[in-house]
Amino acid sequence: MTIKNREQLFRELLPDEPAFRWQQIEGALFTPGWRGWSDASNLSKAVKAALDEKMPWSTVGDPRVLVGATGDTFKAALKLADDRRIETVLMRNRRGEWTVCVSSQVGCAMKCAFCATGRMGFCRDLTADEIVDQYRFWNAYLAERADLGGRISNVVFMGMGEPLANYDNVKSALRTLLKRTDLGPTRITVSTVGLLPRLEGILTDRDWPPVRLAVSLHSADPLTRKKIMPTTHDEFLPKLADWARRYLETLGNRRHHLTFEYVMLAGVNDTAKHADLLARFVNASGRARVNLIPYNFTGTAFLGSSDDEIAAFTAFLEKKGVIVTRRRSMGEDIAAACGQLIQLQGGQPEKK
Repeated sequence: MTIKNREQLFRELLPDEPAFRWQQIEGALFTPGWRGWSDASNLSKAVKAALDEKMPWSTVGDPRVLVGATGDTFKAALKLADDRRIETVLMRNRRGEWTVCVSSQVGCAMKCAFCATGRMGFCRDLTADEIVDQYRFWNAYLAERADLGGRISNVVFMGMGEPLANYDNVKSALRTLLKRTDLGPTRITVSTVGLLPRLEGILTDRDWPPVRLAVSLHSADPLTRKKIMPTTHDEFLPKLADWARRYLETLGNRRHHLTFEYVMLAGVNDTAKHADLLARFVNASGRARVNLIPYNFTGTAFLGSSDDEIAAFTAFLEKKGVIVTRRRSMGEDIAAACGQLIQLQGGQPEKK
């Protein structure tokens, strides 16, 4: 089944319409309070009728929403046109606003050993519309749930899939989000396992939006990283360090920093040896930041590092001059936390 983006459908459905008509159509999709083409008062009846017949208002539907026990995390399994489902998460952030975690693929080909999504394998890329419509879904959800309050202030590409393996669609989605919402580029983060050809391309791609990047490092020891991230290769770490230096020299600043993500696995990558290797790697890479991630159960043999182990790991990195943050684990009870997105399970269904 070939799934076309809305702009492609527009060109086919209404080939005689002027170019600005597409801008009106796209604008309608992001107009607060509008829930379908019939609401689009900026379009003629003839255009709305054509769109209503052939172009869905949203590419995602039939939402199955779970609510975390603390009421600050929501997960939705959304149905696509080919009947596949993806998952997306809404989380209240430290500023009292909301962060949306979007998926970029159905499944994932990276096979990281600690990640549930990796066990799905790769099904297909999402279109730019399917990515953007996850944001639109949650925006409409919040509008209907006035009791929740707040707005979407951040979007992270940390859901199902490897974003840079779907480069063109992710780039298109980023450009749409920056154009049609109030999100600034430092409020959007794209997370990647580190596809070096794509990372290199970002340095010279003038169309790539200036969003933040986060690289899933998880170990600065080549043997350990190969064990838990089988898509890595022997020269990955020195090449990544070289890329990071050039990235930070070219694009880095106080607000546009680079982050290395590091899931804490007991006895695997949380020892003093691994802390030392990580500190050396980060300092040789232009002093990127490190975000330590508590391991969330994903049905594997791994165990998460204890709070004491994470604290000791953090203290060592800080002593070496590394800027360290620790990610809050949210939504683990509804399998909505980092690495858990694979199927709708657990938690309390949304009350209708």
